[in-house]
Amino acid sequence: MTLRVLVVDDEPLARGGVRARLAAHADMQVIGECADGEAALESMRELRPDLVFIDVQMPGINGLDALERLPPQERPLAILLTAHAQFALRAFAVRALDYLLKPVDEDRFADALDRARQMLAAHRRDPSLAEALPAHASRFEIRLGQRVQWVDVSRIDWIEAQGDYAGLHVGERLHLLREPLHKLALRLDPVQFVRIHRSLIVRLDRVAELQALSNRDCLLRLRDGTPLRASRTYVDALRAALAS
Repeated sequence: MTLRVLVVDDEPLARGGVRARLAAHADMQVIGECADGEAALESMRELRPDLVFIDVQMPGINGLDALERLPPQERPLAILLTAHAQFALRAFAVRALDYLLKPVDEDRFADALDRARQMLAAHRRDPSLAEALPAHASRFEIRLGQRVQWVDVSRIDWIEAQGDYAGLHVGERLHLLREPLHKLALRLDPVQFVRIHRSLIVRLDRVAELQALSNRDCLLRLRDGTPLRASRTYVDALRAALAS
């Protein structure tokens, strides 16, 4: 499976940086570049890329405006690039796949590509899935032998990867869902849940305290006192989501 990628940024060096990173991935094919929002809008309409890396702030219309001018069914998967965290909420509004703060971290870039691969694979297996994407999961089905339980998403405090399972923490209880974390993440509402580590997702309204650590990681404390460590790779996006 190859993803056709459009790179949009008004800074040539920034476009070059994205191209260089994409060159390390054989399944990524850069089909064009743009330096402003108007050109990006025209290219998205004509080239129909699978994925666009698009800067938020550019001359003329910005990256978010360009995406909003396309009907939802015509928008490519979008990974937003910006040096400013305050655009996070609008990123969610246009259903952006990810939100990368400049300078872009290598691990976060790779994580965003993984999300794009998973989403495109799902679209190609079932094209009708594209219309269903806005409906985030409201509950998860947990199988215990012959019994089935349902866990409401609104009750989940945090989620951790446990091999091929995801551990759903609800108060003092742990429910094991047979689904890897990276796939589960695509079914969660990004306004409510944010990834803080490759193996951890937290519900934003459960976060009570954030403490910076010396290595640029952060220590979170949830409202029930649970401590969780946020990797520096995800800290900027976490702060942006908490501030929205």
